[in-house]
Amino acid sequence: MNDMRYSVVSRFKGTLLGAIIGEKIAYSHRKQLQGAGTLKIPSLHWSDMAILCAESLISLGRFDAEHWRQRQQQEFTNLENSYWAILATLPVALFFHENTTKLRHNLLLATEIWQNDPLVRDGTLAVGYAIAQSLTEKLSPIDLISQTISFLGETQTNLPQKLLEVHHLLEHGAGLERVQAEFGKEEKLSNIIAMAFYCFLSTIEDFRLGVLRAIQDSYRSPAIGAITGALSGAYNSAVGIPVTWQVMLMQQRSAKDSKQLANASKMVELSDAIIAVWSGVYNIAPHLDEVIEESSVMKPRLMSLQATAAPRVIRSR
Repeated sequence: MNDMRYSVVSRFKGTLLGAIIGEKIAYSHRKQLQGAGTLKIPSLHWSDMAILCAESLISLGRFDAEHWRQRQQQEFTNLENSYWAILATLPVALFFHENTTKLRHNLLLATEIWQNDPLVRDGTLAVGYAIAQSLTEKLSPIDLISQTISFLGETQTNLPQKLLEVHHLLEHGAGLERVQAEFGKEEKLSNIIAMAFYCFLSTIEDFRLGVLRAIQDSYRSPAIGAITGALSGAYNSAVGIPVTWQVMLMQQRSAKDSKQLANASKMVELSDAIIAVWSGVYNIAPHLDEVIEESSVMKPRLMSLQATAAPRVIRSR
């Protein structure tokens, strides 16, 4: 067996950090364009839901949508942005990445919380599948779009058509302006996902450039930046995320930024616990409270629990 390019631990962290940093960079860009005081501070953020999802997975060693729902006191369906539903399910994609059948089954269970909204469902499946391909080091830039469409299966949404357009644009070497003109006509989740796939695949080895491309659309950039960050973070791992951007996240000052920092810290710590439970080398469920308490303070290192396993070697399920 060939050595893995990046560890599974680093890819887990890269996915979660990539989403947070991609969104943060995009919000900062939009704030510069629109001016201070124009951005609403939401009471509930996708990272809050993702943390509860991760804690549920760690506690049960499996995914239970009802258990996840019960841990959240606020109404899950009232989202500030539709793309948040996709990002909130990232821990599910990470936990079941090695088995496409279980991955699809559990992602579909997760989308039931949003009344099986067709676009949320397809977007969750598409992003989850692409992340899983990176984690198993099976991602082929040439084949990803066709494989993702196959993974979606029968659907009445236009996401498969949008992704096919991305594939054709990439084949013809289309530039960013042309792609923005193609998908910037309407503010729809399918266009956001298509743009994120383009930004990721057109700069697949460069997290920084992918996110910078994603934030050029000033209106939709937070969504595109976040999803691009998750996709590229899974592929390039935490190692591929610029250190300056990670430091920027740790040096926030406002109340909103402090909350994002706390959530980023907690998700990084919980990703270690997810790896431990997923690999089957450590039963962390009885110590969940200790892990959650420990994760409340950001640490300079990205790794605390050194419990890892190669794919398909050790399993708790």
